[in-house]
Amino acid sequence: MAKTRTILNLLEDEVKDLYSAETQLLKAIPKMIKGSNDEGLKTAFQGHLKETEGQVERLTKIAEILNFKPTGKKCVGMEGCVKEGAEALEETGEENVVDLGIIGAGVRVEHYEMAGYMTAIGLAQRIGEKEVAQLLGQSLAEEQAAEAKLRQLASTLLKSSTMDQQAHRASA
Repeated sequence: MAKTRTILNLLEDEVKDLYSAETQLLKAIPKMIKGSNDEGLKTAFQGHLKETEGQVERLTKIAEILNFKPTGKKCVGMEGCVKEGAEALEETGEENVVDLGIIGAGVRVEHYEMAGYMTAIGLAQRIGEKEVAQLLGQSLAEEQAAEAKLRQLASTLLKSSTMDQQAHRASA
């Protein structure tokens, strides 16, 4: 017999999933920093690592507010995103192109997280958990800013790679 679900149960599952995702990223982001060639990309990942630590703290606080433990669930979606990121780190070639692959993996991570936070915010708002929604909103804003920063870095690297290719074509 299926368990009766409530919005609160669903919110709890979403928070546990986000907690698992963020704790997986605490292990993955240092590898992204190490594997990045561009200093701006390294700096972006370093800053987001600190934000991720804060996001884990917020999710722990949310679990306390809602009276449950945030552990006990594995986010398989993030596990897949982390594996894709690891694949990007194994690539070889022109540094800018390798970094663009790492950025692509990072952007997918950010979009996955944004979807989770938006879902959890909607659930929290529906049941009147304003403080929970506000805390989740802080993390969502950080994820959106991180994604925008990665897109900006990709644009810069693409322009550089395009100029390199044009120079290569002109000399050939």
